[in-house]
Amino acid sequence: MDAPAASSPPLLRRLLPLLLLAAGFAAFFALGLDRQLSLAALARHRADLAGFVAAQGAVAVLAYIGVYALSVAFSVPGATVLTVAGGFLFGTLPATAYAVTGATLGAVAVFLAARSALGGALRERAGPWIARLESGFREHAFSYTLFLRLVPLFPFWLVNLVPAFLGVPLRTYAFATLIGIVPGGLVYASVGNGLGAVLDAGGTPDLGLIFAPEVLFPLLGLAALALLPVAVKAWRDRA
Repeated sequence: MDAPAASSPPLLRRLLPLLLLAAGFAAFFALGLDRQLSLAALARHRADLAGFVAAQGAVAVLAYIGVYALSVAFSVPGATVLTVAGGFLFGTLPATAYAVTGATLGAVAVFLAARSALGGALRERAGPWIARLESGFREHAFSYTLFLRLVPLFPFWLVNLVPAFLGVPLRTYAFATLIGIVPGGLVYASVGNGLGAVLDAGGTPDLGLIFAPEVLFPLLGLAALALLPVAVKAWRDRA
């Protein structure tokens, strides 16, 4: 009698979630969805989208959060456009809440997939230097992760990966992500809230608004505050 089939190799099981996310990324471009996730597409379909939201209510909200979560999980470009679309469809504050929820869910999916697939292997092969980096990062995991989320210069997908590789606890990562993306979400949702008037006037919303000094500097100030506990501890240790 033949022996029962062996179970999937541990390596394959660890890599499977990351491979699924990579497949989603490839399918996004293969199906041409990148052309639909744009301001031009939003302008073309805004009446249909507004009608869907008005007719479906809670279903539309869940669909929006789901699409946002998948876009972040697949690490595809377009989260800014989705946030603007949310502001147009739901209003500034509701859209911020829905976008932050979707983004956090998607970011947690990437974090778990990366930690499962690569986190342990990377630490084993990188040697003692990453162990020292991991020790420092984990000691101030919330502050460092919040700092990375608040500064808009760091790519969102990269900030999803770094904490996974450095052993940040899931709860800390999720909470810092949830808090850290609220300011940027508010900025772009407010842009979306005025999108109809801008388009009716023949204009184009400024998606680079977050880099304007009056927006960027307060965000950098919040990021500096996130590192305040780290600075205080360092001062106490020296004292």
